[in-house]
Formats: sequence, structure tokens, C-alpha cells
Amino acid sequence: MRVIERRIGLLFAAFLLCFLVVIARAFWLQGVQGAQLASQAVSQQTQSVLLPSLRGSVLDRHGNELATSEDAATIFAIPSEVRKPALAAEKLAPILDLPESEVLGELTAESGYAALAHKVDLPTAQRIERLGLAGIGGDPDSRRTYPQGEMAAQVIGAVGSEDEGLTGLEDSEEEVLRGDDGERQIVTDAKGDTIRLETVDEAEDGEDIQLTLDPAIQGSAEQALAEVGEAYAPKGATAIVMDPRSSEVLAMANWPPVDPTDLSDVDPENLLNRATGFTYEPGSTFKAFTVAAALDDKLVTPASAFTLPPTIQVADRVIEESHARGTETLSVAQILAHSSNVGAVTIGLQLGSEKFSRWIKRFGFGRPTEVGFPAEGQGIVPALEDYSGSTMGNLPLGQGLSVTPMQMMAGYQAIANGGVLRRPQLIEEVGGEAVEEPRGRRVFGADVAAQVREMLEGVLEAGGTASGVSVPGYTLAGKTGTAEVAEDGAYSETKYVASFIGFAPAQDPRLLVGVVVDQPQGDIYGGSVAAPAFGKIAAFALPYLGVAPE
Repeated sequence: MRVIERRIGLLFAAFLLCFLVVIARAFWLQGVQGAQLASQAVSQQTQSVLLPSLRGSVLDRHGNELATSEDAATIFAIPSEVRKPALAAEKLAPILDLPESEVLGELTAESGYAALAHKVDLPTAQRIERLGLAGIGGDPDSRRTYPQGEMAAQVIGAVGSEDEGLTGLEDSEEEVLRGDDGERQIVTDAKGDTIRLETVDEAEDGEDIQLTLDPAIQGSAEQALAEVGEAYAPKGATAIVMDPRSSEVLAMANWPPVDPTDLSDVDPENLLNRATGFTYEPGSTFKAFTVAAALDDKLVTPASAFTLPPTIQVADRVIEESHARGTETLSVAQILAHSSNVGAVTIGLQLGSEKFSRWIKRFGFGRPTEVGFPAEGQGIVPALEDYSGSTMGNLPLGQGLSVTPMQMMAGYQAIANGGVLRRPQLIEEVGGEAVEEPRGRRVFGADVAAQVREMLEGVLEAGGTASGVSVPGYTLAGKTGTAEVAEDGAYSETKYVASFIGFAPAQDPRLLVGVVVDQPQGDIYGGSVAAPAFGKIAAFALPYLGVAPE
């Protein structure tokens, strides 16, 4: 009997011990680990999904989309759930335009999740969904598209894999264009079936920016540059078209073109917007500013005559003409029309170094134009205290300083606009709000501007350096430039920059065009390389803008 009682006591003690262990375990799970385990349970049944925002669009002046974003999908696989991976890869590869072996490798990888393709358009994603392949799905995504193709690609720029701006306006206007992604939670039951969708944060799309670019004129400028590229195979080229009255940029073209959707094989130099980032010595196109300064300071008139020797020496430098000639007498108007180096230096010496330095600053050289494009070049202008004895033998004819094409266009805009210089404008609206119109400041008199415009007509007349260029019904004016490329402290004898800047109609300009060609092959002169491109752009743009023939 005592043995039985002892056994019952031991059994009771064992049951009591087990009960205490269960109670302790329950207390530990519910009291100590309860919150953590509850959180784990929720996390196992709740999945957060990113709701991608759409990037704002880049629009032309008429509201047409140059760059925009659309809904897309990331196609993924859960390798452990994929049945018959070889068959699935065979079906997916041609739709995703990927090698079958690559897709099969992802489907058989030892991972919980494998992204097969990013930024897949929705029709393609829907085709994959209709296949009904186990373990294959799609996550929300977005992708950047360019409805006008390669148009203005260097200006617009490109985006990266995470829709972040990499170059151009896509980069500089990132805060405006980029939206804020949202979040959605998917709650499932123990079987994995969805029981509730909850939007935690709504996605907020980015805002649009509207440019001043006109797609028709942009297309004309790009076509003109394509013909220059084909004929002369330059290192690069740019064309800028402006309305000189408002300083709005109607076109900003670059050659060679790039595809913003595929930068894998693009030379980084070709991503440069040469209109604002290419610096060069302007050469003879700068002579118009030398003449304008002398006219405004009343040192010369268009009829002032100078007897010019074949060369002129300034300190240790001897300046020659581009084509040999004997001593002859030329008026200021003829000096500009014939692009006389000796004549330009002679006029510059009458101004003197101090006045000339002030005029360079007045025209805006040596600082960015603030056109609204990132990383704009400011050129290089020597400070007055750094002038050497030969500096005034260089500057008046456009050597010894560097500029950007946009700076030159801004200066010529003042000539075309009656002596009033305005900041060039590329961006018209941001997020539906108009950008403040640039204010103008007078840099020289309206009478001087009219005189320079009339003299620049001679460049395109018989005997001028661009006499072969004309647009029937319109009087053109402008200036050619052929500048040696400075390298290694000297001027190259084989590399040149050919340029032309002009406007029309000459005495009431409605159109201003600049063409700059870097290192053309076979021909080097601004009058034969760049000026014809100006003529083609003007021939299209003048009637397109409704400018009546004279």
C-alpha cells in the first residue's frame, strides 16, 4: 500500500512539474515573447509592395511630350515555385528578348526571388501573365519613354535604373520631376490567400517642366547638323535657334545624336550639350563685338576708312590675314564683311585694353548666361591685369579667350534686339507655374545695333565670307568664324572650329541662329561648313514662324 501511495505521489509530482513547465512556457511566450511573436506572425502574413510614382514629363513649348513616364512591371520569379523551369524559360525568353540560358539560370537559382526583367511595358507583362506560369509574377514599376525619339536628347538628358536623373535637365530638375513613391500592404491568411489590401502611403507623381523648344524647328536644326556630320565628319557640332526679341530658345541641337534609352555604348563626350558646355575660341564671329564697342564709343563709323598693310605687329606677335593680300584701304563695314584680321586689331587698338576689357564683361563673356541648363560653361576671359603686350593683338579678332556657343548667341541677341541684352530662356514653366521672363539691360545704343546689323548684311553679299548663302525673299545678316584650336599652349595647324551666327530679316530680326562645328574634316571655313546649315534652318524657320518675305 505504501508503495502505491509513493508511486501516486511521484506521479502527482511529475504532473505538477509538467504543469508548472507548461505555465512557465505559456508565460514566457505570452508575457515575454508575445509582442515579438505577434509581430513575426503579422510580418509573415503582411507584405509591403512599393507603389512607384510616375516621373514628371518634359514638354515642348506646345505641350507635347518630349520625355514622359508610364506604368510598367518588373517580371520576377520565385525559383522554388517554378515548375518545369526549362519549359518556362523557353516561353519567357522570346517575350523578354533575353537569352534562354540566362532566363533558365535565374529560374533554377538557389534564391527566394529573382528579377528577370525591369521596366517591362504593360502589354508584354500581360502576355506573360496570360501564360499562367507558376512562380512567375510582376511587381509595379515605371519606365521613361521618349515620344519624339532622339530629339533634343542631350538637352533632356537620361535617367538611371532607379528613375533618377543622370544627365541634362533630367538631372538638374530632379527635385521637380521626381515624385514620391507610395506603399501598399497585402495581408494574407495562413494559406497565403489575400484577404486585405491596404494603401499606407499614396504615390505622388512628379511635376512637369515645359521648355521653350519648338519641335519643328528643333527637327530642322537636327537635320541640318546631320547633313554637316555626313559631309564633314566633325568631332561634334551644335546649333542654337532663338527668338531675339524674347531670347526664348526655339532649338538646341547637337551632333552626333544619342539614344536616351540606351547609353551603354555612348561616348560620354557625346552626352555633352555643346550649346552650353563646349568652350572654344570664337575667332571672327567675335569681331562684331569689337566693331560694336568702337561704334558705341564713337571712335569709328561704318564709313571710317583704314589703310591696312598685309600684316600688323603687336608686341611679339605678327597678325596676318586668312588670305594673303597687299596693302589696301577698307572701311569698317568692309573690315567686318571681309573679316579682316588686321582691320579688327586696328580697331581694337583704338579702343585700348582697359575699354576693351570692360566691353567684354558688358557683353557677358566670362560668366554663365544662366539659360537654365546645368553645368553651363563660363568660358575663359583674361583679367585686365593679366594682359600681355600681345593680348590686344588677339582679343579683337576672337583669340586669346574662350566662349560657349550660348554666350555668343546671347551677345548677338543684343545686336539683333536693338542693343538690349537678355538672358536666354530655355524653361518656360515648372509645375504649371510660368518662369519669370528675363529682364533686359541695354549694353549699347539702338543706333549702333542697327549699324552693326547693316554691316553684317555684307557678309552674305558678293565679296562677303558667306556670299553663297541666301534665303529667297529675306535679307540675311551674320558673321563667319574659322578659329584654330588651341592645344598644348599653341594653335593647331590641322584642327579648326567653323562657325556662323546670323539673323533674319536683317533690320527687323525675328530669328537668330548659331551653328558651331568642332574640327570638320575636308573643309574648315565657317562660310562653307557652318553658314549653309544656317541657311537651311532659316529657310525652314522663317516661313514656319509666319515671317512674311520682305
